[in-house]
Amino acid sequence: MTTLPPFSLVLPAFNEADRIGQSLREILDYLREVSPGSELIVVNDGSTDATSEIVREVFAGSGEIATRLIENSPNRGKGAAVRAGLLAATTPIGLFSDADLSTPIVETPKLIEPIAAGEVDIAIGSRALDRRLIGEHQPWRREQAGPVFNLIVRVATGLPFWDTQCGFKAFRLDVCRSIFEAAQADGFGFDVELLYLAQKAGLRIREIPVRWNHHEGSKLHVIYDSFRMFREVVELRMRA
Repeated sequence: MTTLPPFSLVLPAFNEADRIGQSLREILDYLREVSPGSELIVVNDGSTDATSEIVREVFAGSGEIATRLIENSPNRGKGAAVRAGLLAATTPIGLFSDADLSTPIVETPKLIEPIAAGEVDIAIGSRALDRRLIGEHQPWRREQAGPVFNLIVRVATGLPFWDTQCGFKAFRLDVCRSIFEAAQADGFGFDVELLYLAQKAGLRIREIPVRWNHHEGSKLHVIYDSFRMFREVVELRMRA
């Protein structure tokens, strides 16, 4: 298995008690094998279930892997949680992943290695570049909404990417920290804002096909959050 340089893995979590324990144990096993100098950061975004208690229990047995639990209270949104985790990172590279590990953790080298080699500043996982890598597909409505939202993003921002919303992205932190600090979108539209600000700053961004599987229990509400993401994109364009 590939050995990776130390990196910070950030998991935003909101009411993830049913699955975060399994995800954290899987991540810790992976880090012990490929990158024991890395750190694992969970940002609990105002959960009302036992998410924090489960995270603390798993972290108590993390061994040599550095771990940290950050509490956002009240709930502020996925964007705020991801930024809090990345700003707290202490390694040169930061990666955020959805708590359900829709993109398997073993896909990590695809994003970390190009940054570590100095080829790019940001590497983003993509479900759109090679759809043969998708195992379990999303429900039809959500799957159709994705390309529509992405088309709106491309027209409104000029971003060239085919999938801005995949919850698996890595950053060279020294050049991205100012972008995290400047970003304002707290909802699911935060990915677009980060990429837009990074492109305006002249950072090198690469879209990379990754494996992906839909898991039930997503916190994304198709209608409400689609409108909120659209509003955040419009506000981003107006600020620009």
